[in-house]
Amino acid sequence: MIIIILASLLMIMLFIKYKSRQYIKRQEKDAYTFWEKERMANNVRRKPLDNLDYITIPFDSLPMRIMTEHPGVAECHQVLQDLKDVKIVNLTGISNTDLKLEYGTANITCLAEYDQSYTLLARTLQKWAELLVENGYEMEARQILEFALSTRTDVSKSYYLLADMYRRYEEYDKISHLIEVAGTLNSVMKNAIVHTLQESYQ
Repeated sequence: MIIIILASLLMIMLFIKYKSRQYIKRQEKDAYTFWEKERMANNVRRKPLDNLDYITIPFDSLPMRIMTEHPGVAECHQVLQDLKDVKIVNLTGISNTDLKLEYGTANITCLAEYDQSYTLLARTLQKWAELLVENGYEMEARQILEFALSTRTDVSKSYYLLADMYRRYEEYDKISHLIEVAGTLNSVMKNAIVHTLQESYQ
C-alpha cells in the first residue's frame, strides 16, 4: 500500500515537473516572439496615415442646444469643442508594437494622441447621454449614443443604455444590430457586452 502511494506521489511530481517545464518553455517562446516583433517594429520607417478612419464630431446632428445651462452638460460641450480641432481615431485593442509595424515607429506618439482623444470622446458622449436621460431628454440622448456606437465605442454602458431605449420602443431589430456591432469590437470588453445584450435584451 505504501509503495502504491509513493509511486502515485512520484507520478504526480513528475507530471507537475513536466507541466512546469512546458509552461516555462512556452513563456520563453512568447517572450522571444514578442521581443523579435518589437525589434522589427522599431525598424519600420514612417508611413502615411491617410488610410486611418478619422472621426468627425457631427455637431449639427447632436443636441447641442439642450440643457446648456447645466454644468455637467456644459463641460461635455466644452470637451467636444476642444476635440473639434484634433485628430481622433479609435485604435482600441491595437498594441503599440502593431501600430509601429503598420505605420512606423516615428508615428507612435501622434497615434497614441489620436487614440487618447478617442477615449476622451467616448467617455464624454456617455456622460452627456446619461445626464440627458436623467433629465428626461431620452430621444436626444439616443442621438448621442447612436453616434457613439457608429465610432465602435467599447463603453459598455453606451450599449446597455441604448438597448434599454430600443426595448421600451420594441425596436428589437436595433438591439440585434447592437449585438452585431459589439461582436466586431477589437476590445477585451467585446464578449462581456455581447453576452449581457444577449442575456438581458433578447
